[in-house]
Amino acid sequence: MTEQQTDLNKVLKQHLEMESFFAGDFSVRGGGQLFAEVPAETRPGQENSDMAQALEAIAKTVRSCRKCEIGSTRTNAVPGQGNPKTRLMFVGEAPGADEDQQGLAFVGRAGKLLTDIITAMGLTREEVFIGNILKCRPPGNRDPKLDEIDNCWPYLKQQLETIQPEIIVALGAHAARTLLDTKEAIGKLRGRFHEYKFSDDLPPAKLMPTYHPAYLLRNYSYDNRKRVWEDMMKVLKELDLPIPKKKG
Repeated sequence: MTEQQTDLNKVLKQHLEMESFFAGDFSVRGGGQLFAEVPAETRPGQENSDMAQALEAIAKTVRSCRKCEIGSTRTNAVPGQGNPKTRLMFVGEAPGADEDQQGLAFVGRAGKLLTDIITAMGLTREEVFIGNILKCRPPGNRDPKLDEIDNCWPYLKQQLETIQPEIIVALGAHAARTLLDTKEAIGKLRGRFHEYKFSDDLPPAKLMPTYHPAYLLRNYSYDNRKRVWEDMMKVLKELDLPIPKKKG
């Protein structure tokens, strides 16, 4: 067997083990337990039935945005998608090539792994909301620039204030640092809840930083997967949802 074949077999084995760790062996609970029935009066100036329309209005603005250079190089803007009444929201860094092509958040390889993680939690993508700090793909998937984050931040902030999730999962360093306004490393931030303030008029959410799915794909190890799963179990416990059990 050649060295190249050995490397390919190793990658395939790691991929299968990753999928087995997060998905395929868990029952999806569902049942709407993540849908918040929030009284209209707790959302100033906004009825619950208007939440989807409010998010679509934000998305429409995002799709026409040209505040920075990546607005001109993108194929599609990626506003984010999901259930407007969810109690749980995932926030990543920026769209990649697959997201840029489809206009949807987390649909590439990292998105597949995020779906596996959500499934392992006993949930579905339709029960949560998924978005990014940046709404357009940076050329070559480079790191977001500070001015790009500043330009996109108002859109995400509006989405957060509209949904008002109980828990926000920040996927990766850029998301965690932006939401928490810190320069701390993701390794120091993850594993515990932080407070995210929507505004002075609204109660805060709890924010759990964890590793980005793309990081897990690049830095394959049992320990890294285990850390992410431990973070997600803390999220489920905080939401008062049961920890899923493996089938059989």
